[in-house]
Amino acid sequence: MQKAVDKGDALPLMEAFYTIQGEGYHKGSSAFFIRIGGCDVGCHWCDVKESWNADLHPPTYVDKIVEKVKKYSNIVVVTGGEPLMWNMTPLTNKLKNEGIKIHIETSGAYPLTGTWDWICLSPKKTMPPKNNIYEKADELKVIIHNNHDIRFAEEQKMYVGKHCKLYLQPEWSKRESTMPIIVSHVLNNPEWLVSLQTHKYLNIP
Repeated sequence: MQKAVDKGDALPLMEAFYTIQGEGYHKGSSAFFIRIGGCDVGCHWCDVKESWNADLHPPTYVDKIVEKVKKYSNIVVVTGGEPLMWNMTPLTNKLKNEGIKIHIETSGAYPLTGTWDWICLSPKKTMPPKNNIYEKADELKVIIHNNHDIRFAEEQKMYVGKHCKLYLQPEWSKRESTMPIIVSHVLNNPEWLVSLQTHKYLNIP
C-alpha cells in the first residue's frame, strides 16, 4: 500500500462529503469535498488539526474515491490538511476522465501536481508558497488573524496574476475583532473582496 501512496494511486483520506461550498469565489454552490490527511504547515488557528497526522487516516485507492464522487456531484473540491504533500495527478486524471470539474484549496507549500479547473491559494507565513503556483492561482484567500496579516496579504497579492480573485477572510475565532479591519481595508482597496465561512453560519460541514 505504501508504494501506491507514494505514486498517488492511494491517498490518506480523512473524509469525503457532499455539501455547500462555504468560502471564496464559489461560495453557495454544491460540491463534493475530498479532505486529504497530512499537513506540516502548522497554523495555530487551524480548525481541522485532526488532519495533520496522515498516519491516522487510512490510505484509500483513488478509484474508490472517484466512484463515490460520481454518485453526488460534477464538482470536486480537494482540500486538507495540505493535499499537495501527495501526488495529485492520478486522482485528477481519473476525475477528469469522468468529466468532473476539480478545485483545490492549498497553501502552495509543496510543488503543484495534478490538473485543476480552479486553484484557491491560501498562503501561510510559516511555509510560503512555491513560486510556480502564484501565476496559476485563480483565487488568493488570505486568512486574517491580526493586523499584520493585512500586510502579508498585500505582499502576496504582488505575486499572483491579474486574473486572480483576491479575498480576505477572518479567522473564525477572531472574526469579531478582525472584521472591522477587513472591512476598512476592502473599502480602501476595492480590488479585495470579503470571504466568510458561511458553512459555519449554516451549521453544515
